[in-house]
Amino acid sequence: MKRTLVPAVAIIGLALSACGSSDPGSGEEGTTTLKVAAAASLTDSFEELKKSFEAEHEDVEVELQFAGSSDLATQIENGADIDVFASADEDNMDKVSDTVDGTPKVFATNTLTIVTEPGNPQKITGLGDLEQKDLQVVVCAPQVPCGAAAEELTRQQKVTLDPASEESKVTDVLTKVSTGEADAGLVYVTDATSAGDDVETVQTEGADEVVNDYPIAALADSSSAEEADAWIKHVTGAEGQKVLEDKGFGAP
Repeated sequence: MKRTLVPAVAIIGLALSACGSSDPGSGEEGTTTLKVAAAASLTDSFEELKKSFEAEHEDVEVELQFAGSSDLATQIENGADIDVFASADEDNMDKVSDTVDGTPKVFATNTLTIVTEPGNPQKITGLGDLEQKDLQVVVCAPQVPCGAAAEELTRQQKVTLDPASEESKVTDVLTKVSTGEADAGLVYVTDATSAGDDVETVQTEGADEVVNDYPIAALADSSSAEEADAWIKHVTGAEGQKVLEDKGFGAP
């Protein structure tokens, strides 16, 4: 019987291919996938920084996941495969302190503002107006950083809200207002800026007294530690800070 011989080169190639595909931090053709979990309010900024980072690191693909910081912290506590965590407050970063590598670094700050539908049809002038019973007001849930900030702001200003809904992330509050599902909402200044003409911003007394610090850290069990460190340096460096400033974030 005639046997068909498989060239040794082919066997070696298959073996190397199998070894490469088992690498948890590798993508196609040797590309490393860096998994970044970030607060929803960072969406526009991090999407822009992803482009510039990947342009500088051609062998790295940044995979961004956005959600409320409390949800992300819970995912990390439950063992989610994440390399870098950027939170909208220090409390949620503290929840995962046992899983991060080193000391988290604050890279930006943010404050709240009132947003209404374009034209402000309900003539809302400040926080006190949000107490009106006939208004549909939406805020973030208390466990979310923007919700905790809203509670602190209204407490300081002696305003009591009866929200129509409490959302799991700030972008959901913004969407409900911009689509007319709500008359007004409390969101970050950065979200109001990104929305442009889709909402109207109302000057919010006392907002500058309630400031959210945004920390970032690599996870200790990251399979892409070098790339995680490079991403953090990109965010905290001159280019990252310029992008964040342009989006309305304050300096750390």
